[in-house]
Amino acid sequence: MVSWTSHTGPGRNAPKSGATRASRSRDAIGPRIFLVRHGRTSLNAAGVLRGRLDPELDVTGLVEAVAVADAIGRSDLSVLVSSPLQRSVDTAAQIGARAGLEVETDERLIDRDYGSWAGKPKSDVIAQWGSLDAAPDVEPSAEVYARAMDAFNDVANRIQSGSAAIVTHDAVLQVLLPALDPGLMKLEPIPLETGSFNVIERMGGTWQATSVNVSPSSLRNHPPAGDGHGE
Repeated sequence: MVSWTSHTGPGRNAPKSGATRASRSRDAIGPRIFLVRHGRTSLNAAGVLRGRLDPELDVTGLVEAVAVADAIGRSDLSVLVSSPLQRSVDTAAQIGARAGLEVETDERLIDRDYGSWAGKPKSDVIAQWGSLDAAPDVEPSAEVYARAMDAFNDVANRIQSGSAAIVTHDAVLQVLLPALDPGLMKLEPIPLETGSFNVIERMGGTWQATSVNVSPSSLRNHPPAGDGHGE
C-alpha cells in the first residue's frame, strides 16, 4: 500500500500540482480513490481535442501507463473502472495486470463530446467562440459533471475502506476534482499530465484531494514514503 507524505498539512488549502497533503496510515478509515488520466496518444501530442475519437496510446503513453501501474497497482485496489475509450482501457489494463484485477468499463466516464470540433486545436475553437462551452455541438460541462459524479459515487459505494482506481480523461477530471474538493477550484484549470493520477480520500465525512497531478516521473524523483516498490 502506498502511503502519502504530508506536503501542505491539514486544511482546505489546495495542494500544489504534483504535490501531496494529509498523510494516510495503513489503518486509515475510509475509502481512497485514484483518479487517473490515461497515457498519451498521438492526438494529445498534436494538441488537438480528442473527445470521442478513439486513438490508441502512443509509445510515450504506453510508458506512462506502465509507470502509473507500477505506482498504484499494489495499493490495496479492489475496484478498477475505466472509460470505454481505448486510451483509457489500455492504461487501466496495465494497472489491472499489476493489481490482479479485471478492468470494468463505464460509459459515464467517457471523454467530453466535442462533436465536429474533435480533432481540432482547442485554441482555434476558443478563438472562434470564446470558450468550449459556447461552441455548438459540444457536450455541456454540467452533463459531463452529472454522469461522471454518478460513476464516481457508484465506485465509492462499493468500497468502505481500501482503494479503487478510475481511469478517465482530462475533461472529466476537470469537472470532477473541484466538485469533490472545492479547494481545487483555486487551481482551475487543474494541470493534469497524461499518465498522472490524483488521490481522493474520505476524511471526516467529506472528500479531500491528498495528491494532485502526480506523474510517474515525479514519483521516481520523490518516492512516496513507505511504498517499498522503488517508485
